Amino acid sequence: MRGEAERARTFPFRLTPFASRLTTRIPGVESPDSITVAHSPDSDDAFMFYALAEGLVETEGLAFTHELADIESLNRRALRGELAVTAVSFHAYAHLADRYVLLPHGASFGDGYGPVVVARQPVARDAIARGDVTVGSPGKLTTAALALALWAPGASTEVHPFNTIGERVSDGSLRAGLLIHEGQLSFREDGLTEVVDLGRWWKEETGLPLPLGGNVVRRDLGPEVIARVSRTLSRSIEYGLAHREAALTHAMRFARRLDRPRADRFVGMYVNDWTRGYGPEGRRAVQLLLDKAHSAGLIPAVKAEYVEET
Repeated sequence: MRGEAERARTFPFRLTPFASRLTTRIPGVESPDSITVAHSPDSDDAFMFYALAEGLVETEGLAFTHELADIESLNRRALRGELAVTAVSFHAYAHLADRYVLLPHGASFGDGYGPVVVARQPVARDAIARGDVTVGSPGKLTTAALALALWAPGASTEVHPFNTIGERVSDGSLRAGLLIHEGQLSFREDGLTEVVDLGRWWKEETGLPLPLGGNVVRRDLGPEVIARVSRTLSRSIEYGLAHREAALTHAMRFARRLDRPRADRFVGMYVNDWTRGYGPEGRRAVQLLLDKAHSAGLIPAVKAEYVEET
Protein backbone atom coordinates (compact mmCIF):
# COMPACT_ATOMS: atom_id res chain seq x y z
CA MET A 1 0.00 0.00 0.00
CA ARG A 2 1.65 3.22 -1.20
CA GLY A 3 -1.07 5.89 -1.20
CA GLU A 4 -3.54 6.72 1.53
CA ALA A 5 -6.52 5.60 -0.53
CA GLU A 6 -4.88 2.80 -2.48
CA ARG A 7 -6.67 -0.56 -2.51
CA ALA A 8 -4.48 -3.62 -2.88
CA ARG A 9 -7.00 -5.99 -4.46
CA THR A 10 -10.68 -6.89 -4.80
CA PHE A 11 -12.10 -10.39 -4.17
CA PRO A 12 -14.82 -11.92 -6.00
CA PHE A 13 -31.99 -5.27 13.25
CA ARG A 14 -34.86 -5.50 10.67
CA LEU A 15 -37.21 -2.65 11.57
CA THR A 16 -38.27 -2.28 7.95
CA PRO A 17 -37.56 -4.65 5.06
CA PHE A 18 -33.88 -4.37 4.23
CA ALA A 19 -34.40 -4.26 0.47
CA SER A 20 -36.75 -1.29 0.77
CA ARG A 21 -34.06 0.69 2.61
CA LEU A 22 -31.74 0.39 -0.41
CA THR A 23 -33.79 3.17 -2.02
CA THR A 24 -31.87 5.39 0.42
CA ARG A 25 -28.66 3.60 -0.50
CA ILE A 26 -26.47 2.21 2.28
CA PRO A 27 -22.82 2.67 1.28
CA GLY A 28 -20.98 -0.62 0.81
CA VAL A 29 -24.20 -2.52 0.06
CA GLU A 30 -24.87 -3.20 -3.61
CA SER A 31 -27.91 -5.40 -2.96
CA PRO A 32 -29.55 -7.02 0.08
CA ASP A 33 -27.07 -9.91 -0.15
CA SER A 34 -23.93 -8.14 -1.38
CA ILE A 35 -21.73 -6.52 1.27
CA THR A 36 -18.39 -4.72 1.02
CA VAL A 37 -15.99 -5.51 3.86
CA ALA A 38 -12.93 -3.29 4.27
CA HIS A 39 -9.70 -4.03 6.12
CA SER A 40 -6.00 -3.24 6.15
CA PRO A 41 -3.47 -4.76 3.71
CA ASP A 42 -1.33 -6.30 6.44
CA SER A 43 -0.59 -9.88 7.31
CA ASP A 44 -2.79 -10.13 10.39
CA ASP A 45 -5.92 -8.87 8.63
CA ALA A 46 -5.12 -11.00 5.57
CA PHE A 47 -4.85 -14.04 7.85
CA MET A 48 -8.16 -13.18 9.52
CA PHE A 49 -10.05 -12.76 6.23
CA TYR A 50 -8.28 -15.54 4.30
CA ALA A 51 -11.13 -18.05 4.41
CA LEU A 52 -13.72 -15.44 3.46
CA ALA A 53 -11.61 -14.13 0.57
CA GLU A 54 -11.05 -17.65 -0.77
CA GLY A 55 -14.64 -18.79 -0.39
CA LEU A 56 -13.87 -21.44 2.23
CA VAL A 57 -16.64 -20.74 4.73
CA GLU A 58 -20.43 -20.59 4.74
CA THR A 59 -21.65 -17.04 4.10
CA GLU A 60 -25.39 -17.60 4.63
CA GLY A 61 -26.18 -16.31 1.17
CA LEU A 62 -24.12 -13.13 1.46
CA ALA A 63 -21.59 -12.15 -1.20
CA PHE A 64 -18.62 -10.18 0.06
CA THR A 65 -16.40 -7.76 -1.85
CA HIS A 66 -13.10 -6.95 -0.11
CA GLU A 67 -11.57 -3.48 -0.11
CA LEU A 68 -8.08 -3.00 1.27
CA ALA A 69 -6.71 0.33 2.47
CA ASP A 70 -4.52 1.64 5.28
CA ILE A 71 -6.24 1.95 8.64
CA GLU A 72 -6.32 5.76 8.72
CA SER A 73 -8.09 5.79 5.35
CA LEU A 74 -10.61 3.28 6.70
CA ASN A 75 -11.10 5.36 9.84
CA ARG A 76 -11.89 8.45 7.81
CA ARG A 77 -14.16 6.63 5.37
CA ALA A 78 -16.09 5.15 8.29
CA LEU A 79 -16.47 8.66 9.74
CA ARG A 80 -18.14 9.59 6.46
CA GLY A 81 -20.32 6.47 6.68
CA GLU A 82 -18.96 5.09 3.41
CA LEU A 83 -18.35 1.49 4.49
CA ALA A 84 -20.81 -1.23 5.49
CA VAL A 85 -18.35 -3.43 7.38
CA THR A 86 -14.83 -2.30 8.17
CA ALA A 87 -11.85 -2.49 10.45
CA VAL A 88 -11.37 0.70 12.45
CA SER A 89 -9.13 1.95 15.22
CA PHE A 90 -10.73 2.16 18.65
CA HIS A 91 -9.75 5.82 18.65
CA ALA A 92 -11.89 6.36 15.55
CA TYR A 93 -14.69 4.22 16.99
CA ALA A 94 -15.27 6.86 19.67
CA HIS A 95 -16.31 9.27 16.91
CA LEU A 96 -18.56 6.92 14.93
CA ALA A 97 -20.32 4.80 17.55
CA ASP A 98 -23.65 6.43 16.70
CA ARG A 99 -23.56 4.88 13.22
CA TYR A 100 -21.58 1.68 13.75
CA VAL A 101 -21.60 -1.15 16.30
CA LEU A 102 -18.65 -3.39 17.17
CA LEU A 103 -18.69 -6.97 15.96
CA PRO A 104 -17.97 -9.35 18.88
CA HIS A 105 -14.84 -10.76 17.23
CA GLY A 106 -12.01 -9.66 14.95
CA ALA A 107 -10.31 -7.26 17.36
CA SER A 108 -6.56 -6.77 17.68
CA PHE A 109 -5.08 -6.28 21.15
CA GLY A 110 -1.49 -5.64 22.11
CA ASP A 111 -1.05 -7.83 25.17
CA GLY A 112 2.13 -6.34 26.61
CA TYR A 113 3.27 -5.09 23.21
CA GLY A 114 1.97 -2.67 20.63
CA PRO A 115 2.84 0.46 18.65
CA VAL A 116 6.44 1.51 19.20
CA VAL A 117 7.99 4.97 19.27
CA VAL A 118 11.46 4.75 17.73
CA ALA A 119 14.37 7.10 17.13
CA ARG A 120 17.99 6.95 15.99
CA GLN A 121 19.15 8.07 19.44
CA PRO A 122 17.43 7.91 22.83
CA VAL A 123 14.73 10.54 23.31
CA ALA A 124 13.32 11.54 26.69
CA ARG A 125 9.61 11.16 27.38
CA ASP A 126 9.50 14.76 28.64
CA ALA A 127 10.95 16.04 25.38
CA ILE A 128 8.12 14.36 23.46
CA ALA A 129 5.48 15.54 25.95
CA ARG A 130 6.71 19.15 25.63
CA GLY A 131 6.53 18.93 21.85
CA ASP A 132 10.27 19.46 21.49
CA VAL A 133 10.51 16.34 19.32
CA THR A 134 7.95 15.85 16.58
CA VAL A 135 6.83 12.25 16.20
CA GLY A 136 5.84 10.82 12.84
CA SER A 137 2.34 9.37 13.20
CA PRO A 138 0.38 6.88 11.07
CA GLY A 139 -2.79 8.93 11.49
CA LYS A 140 -4.61 11.19 13.91
CA LEU A 141 -7.43 8.67 14.38
CA THR A 142 -5.27 5.63 15.00
CA THR A 143 -5.19 4.09 18.46
CA ALA A 144 -1.42 4.38 18.26
CA ALA A 145 -1.78 8.17 18.15
CA LEU A 146 -4.26 8.06 21.03
CA ALA A 147 -1.94 5.94 23.17
CA LEU A 148 0.93 8.31 22.40
CA ALA A 149 -1.18 11.26 23.56
CA LEU A 150 -1.96 9.43 26.80
CA TRP A 151 1.71 8.52 27.38
CA ALA A 152 3.01 11.98 26.48
CA PRO A 153 0.32 14.66 26.72
CA GLY A 154 1.31 17.59 24.54
CA ALA A 155 3.14 15.43 22.01
CA SER A 156 3.56 17.03 18.60
CA THR A 157 2.87 14.71 15.67
CA GLU A 158 3.21 14.83 11.92
CA VAL A 159 1.16 12.37 9.84
CA HIS A 160 2.88 10.21 7.24
CA PRO A 161 1.95 6.93 5.51
CA PHE A 162 2.57 4.25 8.11
CA ASN A 163 4.99 2.31 5.90
CA THR A 164 7.31 5.32 5.39
CA ILE A 165 7.77 6.38 9.02
CA GLY A 166 10.68 4.07 9.88
CA GLU A 167 12.53 5.15 6.76
CA ARG A 168 11.98 8.82 7.58
CA VAL A 169 13.44 8.32 11.04
CA SER A 170 16.39 6.41 9.59
CA ASP A 171 17.26 9.16 7.10
CA GLY A 172 16.84 11.94 9.65
CA SER A 173 13.66 13.44 8.19
CA LEU A 174 12.00 12.72 11.53
CA ARG A 175 13.62 12.59 14.96
CA ALA A 176 11.08 10.02 16.17
CA GLY A 177 8.38 7.87 14.65
CA LEU A 178 5.39 5.86 15.81
CA LEU A 179 5.42 2.42 14.19
CA ILE A 180 2.45 0.12 13.70
CA HIS A 181 1.98 -3.18 11.87
CA GLU A 182 5.05 -5.17 10.83
CA GLY A 183 7.39 -2.24 11.51
CA GLN A 184 7.14 -3.15 15.18
CA LEU A 185 9.30 -6.20 14.49
CA SER A 186 11.75 -4.84 11.92
CA PHE A 187 12.87 -1.41 13.16
CA ARG A 188 16.10 -2.64 14.77
CA GLU A 189 17.30 -3.81 11.36
CA ASP A 190 17.34 -0.14 10.38
CA GLY A 191 19.50 0.81 13.35
CA LEU A 192 16.63 2.39 15.26
CA THR A 193 16.18 2.28 19.00
CA GLU A 194 12.98 1.87 21.00
CA VAL A 195 11.81 4.93 22.94
CA VAL A 196 8.67 3.25 24.28
CA ASP A 197 6.48 0.28 23.47
CA LEU A 198 3.04 1.74 24.13
CA GLY A 199 1.43 -1.67 24.55
CA ARG A 200 3.94 -2.60 27.21
CA TRP A 201 3.45 0.77 28.94
CA TRP A 202 -0.34 0.34 28.90
CA LYS A 203 -0.08 -3.17 30.35
CA GLU A 204 2.16 -1.90 33.16
CA GLU A 205 -0.25 0.96 33.87
CA THR A 206 -3.52 -0.96 33.74
CA GLY A 207 -2.78 -4.68 33.82
CA LEU A 208 -4.82 -5.00 30.63
CA PRO A 209 -4.04 -5.44 26.94
CA LEU A 210 -4.10 -2.35 24.72
CA PRO A 211 -7.12 -2.46 22.37
CA LEU A 212 -5.92 -1.33 18.96
CA GLY A 213 -8.62 -2.02 16.40
CA GLY A 214 -11.88 -3.83 15.87
CA ASN A 215 -14.40 -4.62 13.16
CA VAL A 216 -17.59 -2.59 12.98
CA VAL A 217 -20.81 -2.84 11.01
CA ARG A 218 -23.33 -0.14 10.13
CA ARG A 219 -26.31 -0.22 12.45
CA ASP A 220 -28.76 0.44 9.61
CA LEU A 221 -28.04 -2.90 7.96
CA GLY A 222 -30.57 -4.27 10.42
CA PRO A 223 -30.26 -7.13 12.94
CA GLU A 224 -30.78 -10.03 10.53
CA VAL A 225 -28.07 -8.98 8.08
CA ILE A 226 -25.75 -7.92 10.90
CA ALA A 227 -26.12 -11.35 12.50
CA ARG A 228 -25.30 -13.10 9.20
CA VAL A 229 -22.26 -10.88 8.68
CA SER A 230 -21.10 -11.51 12.24
CA ARG A 231 -21.37 -15.29 12.01
CA THR A 232 -19.60 -15.33 8.64
CA LEU A 233 -16.64 -13.26 9.81
CA SER A 234 -16.36 -15.42 12.94
CA ARG A 235 -16.17 -18.53 10.74
CA SER A 236 -13.37 -16.94 8.70
CA ILE A 237 -11.32 -16.22 11.82
CA GLU A 238 -11.83 -19.71 13.19
CA TYR A 239 -10.96 -21.29 9.84
CA GLY A 240 -7.71 -19.35 9.61
CA LEU A 241 -6.68 -20.35 13.12
CA ALA A 242 -7.53 -23.99 12.40
CA HIS A 243 -5.63 -23.96 9.06
CA ARG A 244 -2.71 -21.84 10.12
CA GLU A 245 -0.16 -22.77 7.45
CA ALA A 246 -2.52 -22.14 4.53
CA ALA A 247 -3.77 -18.90 6.07
CA LEU A 248 -0.19 -17.78 6.72
CA THR A 249 0.79 -18.49 3.12
CA HIS A 250 -2.07 -16.23 2.03
CA ALA A 251 -1.02 -13.57 4.56
CA MET A 252 2.61 -13.58 3.38
CA ARG A 253 1.58 -11.46 0.39
CA PHE A 254 1.12 -8.60 2.85
CA ALA A 255 4.02 -9.29 5.22
CA ARG A 256 6.29 -6.63 3.70
CA ARG A 257 9.82 -7.16 5.07
CA LEU A 258 9.02 -10.08 7.35
CA ASP A 259 10.15 -13.59 6.56
CA ARG A 260 7.76 -16.43 7.24
CA PRO A 261 8.83 -17.13 10.86
CA ARG A 262 8.51 -13.46 11.81
CA ALA A 263 5.25 -13.10 9.89
CA ASP A 264 3.96 -16.08 11.84
CA ARG A 265 5.04 -14.38 15.06
CA PHE A 266 3.36 -11.12 14.02
CA VAL A 267 0.11 -12.88 13.10
CA GLY A 268 0.19 -14.66 16.45
CA MET A 269 0.53 -11.32 18.21
CA TYR A 270 -2.68 -9.96 16.70
CA VAL A 271 -4.82 -12.95 15.64
CA ASN A 272 -5.41 -15.09 18.70
CA ASP A 273 -7.96 -15.72 21.44
CA TRP A 274 -8.58 -11.97 21.77
CA THR A 275 -9.61 -12.04 18.10
CA ARG A 276 -12.03 -14.90 18.64
CA GLY A 277 -13.92 -12.81 21.17
CA TYR A 278 -13.32 -9.89 23.51
CA GLY A 279 -14.45 -11.65 26.66
CA PRO A 280 -15.10 -9.64 29.83
CA GLU A 281 -11.45 -8.58 30.17
CA GLY A 282 -11.20 -7.41 26.58
CA ARG A 283 -14.39 -5.39 26.87
CA ARG A 284 -13.13 -3.90 30.12
CA ALA A 285 -9.89 -2.92 28.35
CA VAL A 286 -11.80 -1.23 25.53
CA GLN A 287 -13.98 0.76 27.91
CA LEU A 288 -11.02 1.73 30.07
CA LEU A 289 -9.16 3.09 27.04
CA LEU A 290 -12.23 5.08 25.97
CA ASP A 291 -12.80 6.39 29.49
CA LYS A 292 -9.18 7.42 30.03
CA ALA A 293 -9.08 9.15 26.65
CA HIS A 294 -12.30 10.99 27.44
CA SER A 295 -10.98 12.06 30.85
CA ALA A 296 -7.91 13.45 29.08
CA GLY A 297 -10.13 15.47 26.75
CA LEU A 298 -9.09 13.48 23.69
CA ILE A 299 -12.40 11.91 22.64
CA PRO A 300 -16.11 12.32 23.39
CA ALA A 301 -17.69 10.15 26.07
CA VAL A 302 -18.74 6.81 24.57
CA LYS A 303 -19.86 3.42 25.81
CA ALA A 304 -18.72 0.56 23.58
CA GLU A 305 -21.59 -1.47 22.13
CA TYR A 306 -21.31 -4.92 20.59
CA VAL A 307 -23.36 -7.09 18.29
CA GLU A 308 -24.94 -9.89 20.27
CA GLU A 309 -23.30 -13.24 19.55
CA THR A 310 -25.67 -15.73 17.92
